[in-house]
Amino acid sequence: MNSNVENLPPHVLRLVYKEVSALAADPPEGIKIYPSEEDITELHTAIEGPEGTPFAGGIFRMRLVLGKDFPAVPPKGYFLTKIFHPNVGHKGEICVNVLKRDWKAELGLRHVLLTIKCLLIHPNPESALNEEAGRLLLEDYAEYESRARLLTEIHAMGGPGGTSGAPQDPNDGPQPKKHAGDPTKRAGPSAAAVPAALGNGANGASTTTSNSNSSSSSTNNVAGKKKADKKRALRRL
Repeated sequence: MNSNVENLPPHVLRLVYKEVSALAADPPEGIKIYPSEEDITELHTAIEGPEGTPFAGGIFRMRLVLGKDFPAVPPKGYFLTKIFHPNVGHKGEICVNVLKRDWKAELGLRHVLLTIKCLLIHPNPESALNEEAGRLLLEDYAEYESRARLLTEIHAMGGPGGTSGAPQDPNDGPQPKKHAGDPTKRAGPSAAAVPAALGNGANGASTTTSNSNSSSSSTNNVAGKKKADKKRALRRL
């Protein structure tokens, strides 16, 4: 959709800029505002799914588009996150009275956003764009709730629908592993421990060799003594 900045009078642009700045500084509860510096006539928002509804826990991205006749004509609203709701069409278009016959120029964008959030709490099946959702809401609420909850979990809970557009924190997710050749991350004894271990091994080997030599010398002495005693015994005979 093309920008309408050049089509709006300067005084209207000033009013829009003022209101959008106020919304960004003090947004309605449960709604985040993402104004565009390049196109003030298109306002992106993220709405938290209200508690007690099938949309609880989800983050639903939406945009408001101000036409060339704004504020005489209401803005158009679109859900960018897929949602199963009677008043949201398959292309994300929103059907709510404040964006149609109940619109007044003095209502402002804050009122529009709050009304759309309330629509998640109180759907209106009488003006349904999604006829299946409207029918289930009236005839089989359990099935409606189950379908709405399923789409919320798939599209609005941490998936592309709810978080796309926000940059991923580089600290999120698994971190890259250190290279196996990094000497600071190798497993095993420290550099200081290696010479000590080698030294202990050398001392151990030296001690073992010394003990072996002593034992051998002692054995030879005993054998020599026995031989001398045997010769003396033979002489006496």
